[in-house]
Amino acid sequence: MMKKHIYDESNGLSYTLHGDYYLPDLAVNEGEPTYGKYGMLRKQFLKEHRPARYQYLFMTGELTVHLNRVDQEAREQVETLVKQIEEKQGVTEQLKMQDLMKWVGLINNIKAYAEEIVLKESVYM
Repeated sequence: MMKKHIYDESNGLSYTLHGDYYLPDLAVNEGEPTYGKYGMLRKQFLKEHRPARYQYLFMTGELTVHLNRVDQEAREQVETLVKQIEEKQGVTEQLKMQDLMKWVGLINNIKAYAEEIVLKESVYM
């Protein structure tokens, strides 16, 4: 009779018998932090340009919370700026219906401009 569970000291893995085969006991790491685009950009910035701050946030367990907050705030700021600039420049639904390509070009420029401002003022500081 084969054992149901075995441990291989050479590779540090546990195995469970399934039929005639031992399969490794592998689990997905659910604790892997997730944050959006701006959070990832902030993390990279901290690592490269503010290593002491990065280490402090990492060691105190506050890094993921910080990155999620920066990400959320940056997304909200971009959204707000885009709306403000659209209004200022008269980019409307009417323009969208009249000249879609012009509208798309304007919207893309506005989004890029708003994101550039937010990156400089919130993420890369």
